[in-house]
Amino acid sequence: MDGSFAVEVEGAGRVVVPAGSTFRDVLGAAGVEGADQVLAVQVGDRVVDLSATVSQDGKVRFLTFEDEAGLEVFRHSSAHLLAQAVVRLFPQARPTIGPVVEEGFYYDFDAPPFGPDDLARIEAEMARIVEADLPVRRLELSRDEALKRFQDNPFKVELIHELGASGVSAYEQGEFVDLCRGPHVPRTGVLKAFKLTKVAGAYWRGDPRNPQLQRIYGVSFPDRERLQDHLRRLEEARERDHRRIGQEMDLFSFHEEGQGFPFWHAKGMVLRNAVVEYWRDVHRRHGYVEVQTPAILNQVLWRMSGHYDHYRKNMYFTTIDEVPHAVKPMNCPGGLLIYRSRLHSYREFPLKVAELGLVHRHELSGVLHGLFRVRAFTQDDAHIFCEPAQVQEVVSEVIDLVFEVYRTFGFDDVAVELSTRPAEGSIGSDEVWEVAERGLHEALKARGVPYKVNEGEGAFYGPKIDFHVRDCMGRSWQCGTIQVDFSMPERFGAIYEARDGTRQVPVMIHRAILGSLERFIGILLEHYAGKLPLWLNPEQVRVLPVSERFDAYAGTVTAALREAGLRAEADLRSQTLSKKVREAQLARVNYQAIVGAREEEAGAVSVRTRKNENLGAVPLAEFVERLRREVAERVS
Repeated sequence: MDGSFAVEVEGAGRVVVPAGSTFRDVLGAAGVEGADQVLAVQVGDRVVDLSATVSQDGKVRFLTFEDEAGLEVFRHSSAHLLAQAVVRLFPQARPTIGPVVEEGFYYDFDAPPFGPDDLARIEAEMARIVEADLPVRRLELSRDEALKRFQDNPFKVELIHELGASGVSAYEQGEFVDLCRGPHVPRTGVLKAFKLTKVAGAYWRGDPRNPQLQRIYGVSFPDRERLQDHLRRLEEARERDHRRIGQEMDLFSFHEEGQGFPFWHAKGMVLRNAVVEYWRDVHRRHGYVEVQTPAILNQVLWRMSGHYDHYRKNMYFTTIDEVPHAVKPMNCPGGLLIYRSRLHSYREFPLKVAELGLVHRHELSGVLHGLFRVRAFTQDDAHIFCEPAQVQEVVSEVIDLVFEVYRTFGFDDVAVELSTRPAEGSIGSDEVWEVAERGLHEALKARGVPYKVNEGEGAFYGPKIDFHVRDCMGRSWQCGTIQVDFSMPERFGAIYEARDGTRQVPVMIHRAILGSLERFIGILLEHYAGKLPLWLNPEQVRVLPVSERFDAYAGTVTAALREAGLRAEADLRSQTLSKKVREAQLARVNYQAIVGAREEEAGAVSVRTRKNENLGAVPLAEFVERLRREVAERVS
């Protein structure tokens, strides 16, 4: 039809609108349910404003806060709302950038330090702007127009110069105009519920040589109920913060003398070793052998593997005997050197080689976060060498192993994603990528595992499957990964003797389950709020004599528990029993074994749990056996 466009609206059917119509007109014509909740529109692979003009036939999808892309639009618009309020209250403050982050948004300002009272004032001004329900309008500016409009803000001028000679876009709401590519919500009144959470210092573009800025963080939601629910979850997350729990349980610490490098204390090593012992046990049962590779290797190796080109900004370098070396950021090149040290046969395949490898990666100090983001961590790596025809079978077995390990640690809710070949920067032929991707798809289907496909998000050397565990607070953590790699073995000249007697290049499957051992322990601590299952807890039993007269029997009980391989301590301090019980429960000890005259006479203990459940008197031998069984079964 001349002078009109046919638009297929997801969930609402086909509408025809005249030329010059906007997507807001399409929304009205389609009669979309909940139209007042629509924030933007997805056209193909682009997200645009509702005010954008329809220019061709096609399919569209209207986005709300519930959509990932809609959520991003909402939060970025919230950052603009914050910037407008700040500039109103502090005219000397110069806005720089305000991106969306995982938990909300932030905006950086060139301004004097903001205090807690300032945040309350800014929130109040944001509420006034929302109440005014200002229309948000996109502006298309020439480079010269943009430079003139933002001439008093050197940060914006720098960004405009980087955009080159082409025009730039900005967004206007009331008197406030900000450089931005968009899209944005149609009106400020949409941004009904928000909270500014903290202020931090930040360098312009993360470079300490640049000016220091003031960063204000915030969260936002379409209604007050969801905001309050989020704030409650934030408070619970603070209570479960693994850094605080680690300090209270004396597990680990961080020091200025080694920023980003965790120091494991004695009790922390007990927890860490419990995880490692299980890891080794389950890998032995599944046919893996364990190796160890050096931490520092010749830089040539990292150029050969491709890591130098893709990861050098995050690598540490040194010189040995005037030869450039690098501290390993990953274990796979060293694993290939071990593989290449002798000729292998197809009869050995699949060859499962595991490594708990300590790797180092340079992270900016501003992103370091307890055990979650460190500069040195242990990867629970494995590299499986196999024939191309074995890829699906091997990946299927690894999928089973991943779910077995997660169930043991108490994670039953696992989301799976498959990421395909990146559009740029990947290595290897189309044929090998097709074989690798097909093998991953078929393995997931064979195991009946539902999964999401992330187009173009694979590693540079191969497609991958990622596993995301959901903790008791509903937070998702990406831990495990399976990556199929045809390219790196070829680069390293890795071969095997095939069935027909020829020399062929094996497929290398990179695989991690816990991911970073340090990060996984942090996740465990927050998932359990430090109340770890018996098999993991550094202190499993605390023996409490009711008075000094029973210290000797307390020693006997403690010795019996330790002899059975249990981790037990006796509290022989001159404190009241109730105080000892309470302190043991606060210390997250699984069981308290209380001993007095009746217990000593009967050769028993009175048992309490850390939930303050009274299990009554139990013969010592029976108590020991019960705990041994609970540890052996790894009850979570």
